[in-house]
Amino acid sequence: MKRRILSILGSAVLLCGIVAGSVTNVSASGKELKQVDGSYLTTEEKSIGYTSSPDLRGVHLMDGESIISKAGISRIYAYGSTTANHDVKYIATIVYVDRYNEETGRWGQIDAWVAEDENTAYMSTARSLKVDRGYYYRVHCNHIAGNEYPYEEDASFTDGILIP
Repeated sequence: MKRRILSILGSAVLLCGIVAGSVTNVSASGKELKQVDGSYLTTEEKSIGYTSSPDLRGVHLMDGESIISKAGISRIYAYGSTTANHDVKYIATIVYVDRYNEETGRWGQIDAWVAEDENTAYMSTARSLKVDRGYYYRVHCNHIAGNEYPYEEDASFTDGILIP
């Protein structure tokens, strides 16, 4: 019985040590990322953004998604999708691609497009774009769905990724 209690206590101490060490390593290796207009400037390969809280879903609009990823040298892949709770008369995604300007400290739009559909619950759109190297890029989308005007609308955005 004593051996079993000592074994359980030893395992618990070891587990606590591993967890504490993991937390310490994460905070020691994590560096402060710059945030501009809700997007962090990162060196990740891709970033995904979602519409706000599920608690704010409407009668028709369920959610939306934005994605940006590296697609080769001087290329990015921009994606946006909108999902409704059921088939709706009108559904759309407006996709904006932004580049971060260090001089002004602001995002500037470099491309945009609209994709629309009718009598469906889901739609998506994507493009591959040639971009200048050495800048951060992000995607943000407006997601629209409904059966009559005014339609329900929400937005999503990604973090900025560096294209070296």
